[in-house]
Amino acid sequence: MPAPRERLSFSTPYTRAPLTAPEGIRLIVWPVVNVEEWDINRPMPRQVSPAPGGNKSVPDVPNWTWHEYGMRVGFWRLLEAFKSRDIRPTLSLNAKVCETIPEVPQAAVDAKWEFMAHCYEQMSIHAIEDPAAMICQSADILEKFTGTRPRGWLGPGRTQTFETLDQVGDAGYDWFGDWILDDQPLWVKSKTKPLVSLPYSVELNDITIMVSAPHRSDAMLERARDACARLLKEGENSVRVMSFGVHPYVSGAAHRIRYFEEMLDYLKSQDGVVFMQGNEICDWYVRQLPYPGKT
Repeated sequence: MPAPRERLSFSTPYTRAPLTAPEGIRLIVWPVVNVEEWDINRPMPRQVSPAPGGNKSVPDVPNWTWHEYGMRVGFWRLLEAFKSRDIRPTLSLNAKVCETIPEVPQAAVDAKWEFMAHCYEQMSIHAIEDPAAMICQSADILEKFTGTRPRGWLGPGRTQTFETLDQVGDAGYDWFGDWILDDQPLWVKSKTKPLVSLPYSVELNDITIMVSAPHRSDAMLERARDACARLLKEGENSVRVMSFGVHPYVSGAAHRIRYFEEMLDYLKSQDGVVFMQGNEICDWYVRQLPYPGKT
């Protein structure tokens, strides 16, 4: 099975054909909200409360309830932050949430958020018995719930096997966000069809900043300002894409939501910045560089 470097050729935004956007746009911001389903009968995907004595247990009620706070409280803070600023993000959704807490995805439908498939429930793709079936199942459930089949895929924790992209192509998706290797979209080969890799972020992501390495509550705001400044400058020659990923149980916490709102306000106030959903970014890229353009 092809490794990533066998699916795309090497290039760099500093030398490849420039990407342009209308009306002086230099930077496209792609906001992503990740909503996950954690099965209380398995070890939790993440922990904020270490087990006493390091003895992990199932059920892990303390960490499961941390995640549940996101469903009950944090998500609704994020929803209001986006809605009051007329920003429509991409919802990266474990499809099982449509079955367990439909109020959350229904609110996203009502707010005209875009849905991106994000596994059936949160677990490494390597632990799934039939990943190809799960990738199709996720799209089927989201299509039934929203009335629109998702075009984008994001693996749980961005995990992939060497077969994953072929399975994503087979399932009919057009783009994916698992690879964090560029500041611009890229064409990627799969067995069935070419896919577009959208530049997601692991460093402008509240899990990396606030959970993996707990920083101050305003750390993501500061990173976003710095990244925006540099990418806007580089975007004078070729438009860049800046994504960020947030989770309701992290950025939706009472001590962080203020800084998340300030981050949105800062990005929205910058000349040359536009917010887009994943499908819009994919279509913008494909119009300028149809496959098999140089990657």
